[in-house]
Amino acid sequence: MPVHAKPRLEGMSLQRASIAIVGARVVPVASEPVENGTVIVRDGIITAVGADVAVPEGVPVVHAEGKWLLPGFIEAHGHVGIHEEGGGAAGNDTNEMTGPNTAGVRAIDGIDIDDEGFRDALSGGITSVIVKPGSGNVIGGRTVAIKTWGGRTIDEQVITDAVSVKSALGENPKRVYGEKKQLPSTRLGVAYVLRQAFVDAQNYVAARDAAAAKGEPFARDLAKETLASVLSGELAWDQHVHRHDDIATAIRLADEFGYRLVINHGTDGAKLADVLAERDVPVIYGPMFTSRSKAELKDRAIANLGRLAAAGVRVAITTDHPVVPINFLVHQASLAVKEGLDPEIALRALTVNPASFLGLDSRVGAIREGLDGDLVLWSSDPLDVMSRAEHVYITGREVYRWEDGRGVVSERSERFSA
Repeated sequence: MPVHAKPRLEGMSLQRASIAIVGARVVPVASEPVENGTVIVRDGIITAVGADVAVPEGVPVVHAEGKWLLPGFIEAHGHVGIHEEGGGAAGNDTNEMTGPNTAGVRAIDGIDIDDEGFRDALSGGITSVIVKPGSGNVIGGRTVAIKTWGGRTIDEQVITDAVSVKSALGENPKRVYGEKKQLPSTRLGVAYVLRQAFVDAQNYVAARDAAAAKGEPFARDLAKETLASVLSGELAWDQHVHRHDDIATAIRLADEFGYRLVINHGTDGAKLADVLAERDVPVIYGPMFTSRSKAELKDRAIANLGRLAAAGVRVAITTDHPVVPINFLVHQASLAVKEGLDPEIALRALTVNPASFLGLDSRVGAIREGLDGDLVLWSSDPLDVMSRAEHVYITGREVYRWEDGRGVVSERSERFSA
């Protein structure tokens, strides 16, 4: 094994089930809706989608006439599990603010599987979430994509940890470290920390590869290894950024070092919509249900999401949970439609788009043969605020249902109750 090799967390030990959902209006999102459709899931994987699909013998059937069946939604930027609700400082592991560059830390190591936010996610039809460190540091650390339910440990819910690295420009890191009277205290300093970190990572890669070629030992550095994975394209660069000038800096740095840039928040992004579209830089927009609580948010508007999408920018939506409760993800999409976002793009922003630009589209984000059986049966169009997620399935297993006026969540794993 090469000296720089490292294990990757991928796959799951979730319980997988088989099920046939028949009679629903199937909305695959990545393809045209199917009226009176059928979706077959075998051993956790979608095996058939269509109007004339035979149900295999022995597969349990759910009759869903009058309902809408969609893929499970994806929260593309959340802190569920690492910023627990109601836990105060004891439950907040979002930021390791002891240095501006903490690229070596990993969100998975701070996730509490029993955070109430996971149950809320199910009630909102969310079956996948990318959990990210916070924005107090210039480089916050590695993210992880997980299912929202079903494992005995968080490791069993992992889709992959080869997703992205969280970074922040603008007000947050300069305020945090400016108050400590240390670098960075200005936007200039924040950009400098990023540049120096990537130059150090480039030097690290050169020295690492030279040592490997000679068969010599090499001292590993977790932070530099993480940034090396960004430079190689294995990991995306999740850039927390609000103001248009900071978005321009984010693009400048990405051009300089050649990494895959994903704008997170993008409050001012509409001002540079044509630039973002030309460069195919995607935007995870939001949260939208917030006040203009700091200078960077003075131009925050729900309508900005529609303006970005109209310019051709690939968009996703975030609650930034717990800033906005995670189950309100679809309601943000609904209000964005009210303010001009195309309804089809709204559904793509909750499913196909984040799966695509965060590298999860071989597993989740659509109803398609070969993808995980993560499905949500809605009472009607989910963009209607009166619609409700009535049944939620992860890898074919029902994990949530609306029953007798309340949401019922399954045991995390049936092996617990065996």
